[in-house]
Amino acid sequence: MAKCVHCRENNAILKRPKNGDILCKGCFFEILEKEVHETIVSNSLFSRGDYVAVAASGGKDSTVLAYLMKLLNERHDYGLKLVLLSVDEGITGYRDDSLETVKKNRDDYQLPLKIVSYEELYGWTMDAIVQKIGLKSNCTFCGVFRRQALDRGAMLLGVNKIVTGHNADDIAETVLMNILRGDVARLSRCCAITTGSEGDDTISRSKPFKYTYEKEIVMYAYFKKLHYFSTECVYSPNAYRGYARAFLKDLESVR
Repeated sequence: MAKCVHCRENNAILKRPKNGDILCKGCFFEILEKEVHETIVSNSLFSRGDYVAVAASGGKDSTVLAYLMKLLNERHDYGLKLVLLSVDEGITGYRDDSLETVKKNRDDYQLPLKIVSYEELYGWTMDAIVQKIGLKSNCTFCGVFRRQALDRGAMLLGVNKIVTGHNADDIAETVLMNILRGDVARLSRCCAITTGSEGDDTISRSKPFKYTYEKEIVMYAYFKKLHYFSTECVYSPNAYRGYARAFLKDLESVR
C-alpha cells in the first residue's frame, strides 16, 4: 500500500480531490484544519471578542463548520463566543428531521442553540407558501426569507458576525448561475469571502470554507464520524442551482 505523501510513514487511505495528494487520515485532518485556519487569519474574518453565530442546518457543511469553529477557536485562541443559529422553514419531513441533527450537534459540541422559524417571523411556513403558489420558484422565496431570518435571529442574539458553510463548489455554482442570468451586479460580489460591513444594516457574514472543496468536507465528516443530515429538501429538485451543479459535476468528471 502507498505511503502518505505528507508524513511518509502511515499508509495512505484517501486521495485529495483538491490536488491529488494521497494522505493518511491524520495528515488529511491536519492539512484541512490548517487551510481553514489560514483562510480565517489571512482574511481577518474575526477579531477577539466577536460574538459569532454559526448558521446551522444539520447538513454536512454546517456540521463540519460548527465542529471546526469550536476546534480552531480553542486551538488558536481566537477569543470568540460561538452560538449555533438555525432557521426552521416549516418543511415537513425535511427541516423538522434536520433540526434534530442540529440539536445533537449542540449537545456534542457544547454550544448554545437558537432556532427561529418562518412561522413566528412571517406567519407562514414554507409548506403553506408552496400550497399557495405551487411548485415554482420555491427556492427563490425560501432563499430571501432564509437570509432575512438569519439576520433577524442574529439580531435577537446580539451577535456581530455570522459564518456560513458555503464552500468552493457552492461559489462556483453561484458564479455560473450569475453568468447565465447576466446578473453583473451579483457576479461582482458573489465571490467575496465577507459580505456586509459596518456601514450596512445587515450583520457581517463570512465563508471560512470559501477555498474548501465539497468532497473534502464530506470526507472530513466521514472520517471524523460527525453526525449530519443528508436528505435533500423536497422542494429543491426543481431549483435552478441544480442545473448549474449538474453541469459543473459533468465538467469535473472529464477534467
